[in-house]
Amino acid sequence: MQDVMQDVFVYDGVRTPFGKVGGALAGQRPDDLAQLVISALVDRAPELDPAAAGEVVGEVILGNANGAGEENRNVARMAWLLAGLPVEVPASTVNRLCGSSLDAAIAGARQIALGETDVVLTCGVESMSRAPWVLPKTDRPFPLKNLEAVNTTLGWRLINERMPAEWTVSLGEATERLRERHGISRERQDAFAVDSHARAGQAWAEGRYTEMVVEVPGVDLPRDETIRDGVTPESLAGLKTVFRRDDGTVTAGNASPMNDGASAAWLGSARGGELLGLTPQARMAGWGTAANEPQFFGYAPVEAADRALARAGIDWADVGAVELNEAFAAQSLACLDAWGFGTAHDPAIVNAWGGAIAIGHPLGASGTRVLATLARRMQAEGVRWGVAALCIGVGQGIAVVLERAD
Repeated sequence: MQDVMQDVFVYDGVRTPFGKVGGALAGQRPDDLAQLVISALVDRAPELDPAAAGEVVGEVILGNANGAGEENRNVARMAWLLAGLPVEVPASTVNRLCGSSLDAAIAGARQIALGETDVVLTCGVESMSRAPWVLPKTDRPFPLKNLEAVNTTLGWRLINERMPAEWTVSLGEATERLRERHGISRERQDAFAVDSHARAGQAWAEGRYTEMVVEVPGVDLPRDETIRDGVTPESLAGLKTVFRRDDGTVTAGNASPMNDGASAAWLGSARGGELLGLTPQARMAGWGTAANEPQFFGYAPVEAADRALARAGIDWADVGAVELNEAFAAQSLACLDAWGFGTAHDPAIVNAWGGAIAIGHPLGASGTRVLATLARRMQAEGVRWGVAALCIGVGQGIAVVLERAD
């Protein structure tokens, strides 16, 4: 291991279009979706001979939030093998729920920085459509009572009774509590969601995602399935609240949908880029994680991003692009308010190509999506510094700071 840490660069990133739960990608296994983006990324590295990838790629690290269905048995390893790539390349799957694939990127960055390898393929996948129902095993054999199947698609399941009840409320109810604490109105949430759809639709129309999104064979899905054209504050105002009937504000329109999809990115040292034949897009300048009360998970990116900025040696005044995963409009707005967007900083730099309310949030795939989108945006916009951040269920946040490579 070397004495001086290496710089770590993002070289390229791809993803599938994101499908809605039960939609166009519901027939695709998650390990096949992960294999698809891995194969696409390998094909885009001009100096990488797939047959000799074992001599170049030090590790495959994939983020996945469920792990209870077809993505079991270390889906990172399964996807690499399904791609027909050399068996000598090791792989691991990490789970930090919604932040899983950004956590995978941070883990890969540490390996590169320490000189353990020059190239890591980092990725993420989730099929919320195919997340299984599970039956818990019984305490005693041959039970006479009925057993209840548990849906593993999203949120708490098989809860330990010793966990405080306020920690285990639904994600939507938790968001209602967060918006109450921070005074986020329904009108602001709906306006934020309108912008998400408008920006995503415009980005697709302008070809912003043309080089980032790979086609899923046999599937007619020309763009992310949950983007809606012509969404207005008036149309969203007519939607019923989901988690509270009388005083609720969170609706299906101002929250991210449930989705299927996969994403992947090349990380490497300067030498790694030569081995891949790729030019760096951005340097990973700092990263951070943070945690708070589980029911206020949506606010945890605030501290995570602040820590990442401190480690990069900059502050919010230096940042020109932000990719914040929009789990809910209310929690996104609470974070942006805390960082000073709308007052000290320009909110137009946040999710300029649309966010998860429109694009979708296939849990394990979202971290690499925001990282790769941020790197490409910074190149397109000539921005030096950028932040990618996500909130994470059970009260965590994660963030990465990028510096444009040129």
